[in-house]
Amino acid sequence: MVESFIVNELYSHEEAYRSLGVGNAGGVRFVMNADGSTKRAVLFTSVPSGRLQSENPYYDRIENDVLVYTAQGRKGEQGFGGQNQRLLTHGSELYPIYCFQLICSRRDKTIGVRRWRFIGFLFGLRRYKEQQYDIFGEPRNACIFEFAVISDFSKVIVSQDAILAKQLYREYARKNGDSFAEGEMPIRIQATQIAGCDNYSADELERIRAQMLNLHPARFESLVKNVLEHSGFCRVATTRYSQDGGIDVDAFADEWQWPIRSLHVQIQAKRWMHTVGRKEVAELRGSLGRYARGALVTTSQFSKSALDEAGDCEKLPITMIDGYDFARIIKHFNVQI
Repeated sequence: MVESFIVNELYSHEEAYRSLGVGNAGGVRFVMNADGSTKRAVLFTSVPSGRLQSENPYYDRIENDVLVYTAQGRKGEQGFGGQNQRLLTHGSELYPIYCFQLICSRRDKTIGVRRWRFIGFLFGLRRYKEQQYDIFGEPRNACIFEFAVISDFSKVIVSQDAILAKQLYREYARKNGDSFAEGEMPIRIQATQIAGCDNYSADELERIRAQMLNLHPARFESLVKNVLEHSGFCRVATTRYSQDGGIDVDAFADEWQWPIRSLHVQIQAKRWMHTVGRKEVAELRGSLGRYARGALVTTSQFSKSALDEAGDCEKLPITMIDGYDFARIIKHFNVQI
């Protein structure tokens, strides 16, 4: 039995589930108190293989210290019942949620049984439903959870995990008040109609979005560049690829876009599954050139505070393009992914 878990150390599956008192199967597992409240939860996820990424664009992923977790069930409709229902109580109970990430396939014999990395505690940010495709390629409503990954501690003593978790969660909420206050439901932009554009179905747009989710972030930036060129912009160029929240693509309105001729546009591209918040909008605005206009393009969606920040009448406006809006634009200009 393991009495304390150290962040970034490797453990066997048996060490994890036996020491924490949970079952030996399932992506997320719980231990209950005598009064019916949750004592702790353990979530098991994995580093996706290339094959998994190609087969499932909705695989669990960690982006900017946010874990995007699709609820259990690989086929058919999902609902916030069963084990998923228990996760909904985290915001009020603040029980510890341990997260272990499988670093390689179980078939890989070069690594011993200790192949589960303890990456820290999870803090529930939001949950929502979105359309996805199941393993048979059928459209369905899937339940999505977004968790902040909290790893700024060295170890947790299992017998004292509830005390440590509450301290860490409250400190996270204090430091990230804006993000925490964004609420649970992200907002999908109702794309404005492009002149001469058909009303594309949600199914068509989601299939395009699923393709984009499978792109490497640098490749997504190139796609944004390509779409800008198809849209009539000139001198379009991607900047050096980085993950620092800066400008990803530069472009200029050409001479035939005469009312805004030579307007400098700078774009930040986010190939994300998780919700884009206010912080990202503020960072983009701070990175803009002196006379440039900014746009934020993502494969995901935006929080209410992000949209409020983008449209603040006392600041330079930022154009916001979410995954479905961008899929509509790609469809309109017949751009190949």
